[in-house]
Amino acid sequence: MLHDRPLAGLTVLDFSQYLAGPSCALRLADFGARVIKVERPDGGDACRSLYLADLGFDQDSALFHAINRGKESYTADLKDSRDLDAVKRLVARADVLIHNFRPGIMDRIGLGWEDVALLNPRLIYAGVSGYGPDGPWRDRPGQDLLIQSLSGIAWLSGEGAGPPVPAGMSITDMMAGAQLCQGILALLVRRGVRGTGGKVDVSLIETAIDLQFEHLAVHLNREEGMPARSEVANGNVYLAAPYGIYATSDGYLALAMTRVDRLGEVIGLDELGRFPADRWFADRDAIKTLLRDHFLTATTTDWLAMLAPAGIWAAPVLDWPALMAEPGFAVLNAVQTVQSPDGAELRLTRCPVRFDDQILRSPRPAPRLGADRATIDREFAA
Repeated sequence: MLHDRPLAGLTVLDFSQYLAGPSCALRLADFGARVIKVERPDGGDACRSLYLADLGFDQDSALFHAINRGKESYTADLKDSRDLDAVKRLVARADVLIHNFRPGIMDRIGLGWEDVALLNPRLIYAGVSGYGPDGPWRDRPGQDLLIQSLSGIAWLSGEGAGPPVPAGMSITDMMAGAQLCQGILALLVRRGVRGTGGKVDVSLIETAIDLQFEHLAVHLNREEGMPARSEVANGNVYLAAPYGIYATSDGYLALAMTRVDRLGEVIGLDELGRFPADRWFADRDAIKTLLRDHFLTATTTDWLAMLAPAGIWAAPVLDWPALMAEPGFAVLNAVQTVQSPDGAELRLTRCPVRFDDQILRSPRPAPRLGADRATIDREFAA
């Protein structure tokens, strides 16, 4: 375990709930920061009771532990003047504050940027919202599926004239948390140079738009509607054949960018040679139809045995059990175990970043609600 983590000695106050803000605070904790989670006394972070597949651990949902492991819990009713004063004592000595309240709420509480900057000029003040501080959407619920749907992301997946297909995970929440973490780290660097804090904000909708920069760079510079998805093996609305996923006789095979004529030579599909390079995008459905039928004639392993030696980018499509059975997965040491105060164990993923060639692990689970308030009050009263 790396003992001298880069953010050791920094204190982060995490007022956020659910996924985006807490995922940012989680990464800062992985990097060595002390993260104090400020929660409502009556139930705390709503994610404590957000169960995925009914999986619980140590009084709360396993999801809550996955995204809040290694933090401390401080309960406070921000509408109570004594609790608010106690929280302000934490703010005065903290390095970072993270929140995901809707625009205007922190100001009404008395913990807006202008208020806390007077308390602590060195504080990094970080906010994540659904739709930014202004506009007709600002007070809408900022939820990942809704953001994917509004932003156009859901229309990038699926085939042909089929329905929109959202990503099967909370991609805008997780990416917004990563963007916020980047902003915080940048302001911490600036504070090291100038000595003063700063304010950083991200929104889920802006994150979703930025996630699509590759495609929007084309769309914004053309007079066109939504690009057509491939009728067969759609993988990217702007990439030519053979890009996509194809069924084989026993599974699925992913093919990345490669020359169609060269691919035909390698897999014994001579018909691909009749398509000139300048038609590989326009005729992608015709090409992919030939590939779809051809790949059904052999196993995924058989095809990879031809493609890999030829330098063609291809991979099997694995489910989780198959992934975890791979030697490559074992080498990553991507899973860690946390232990509750009662000795129960929960297996979770670890931080994906390495410092000085060392893997970052965090054996502590998420905190029980309010478990650390008394200790923190004594510490910060001094």
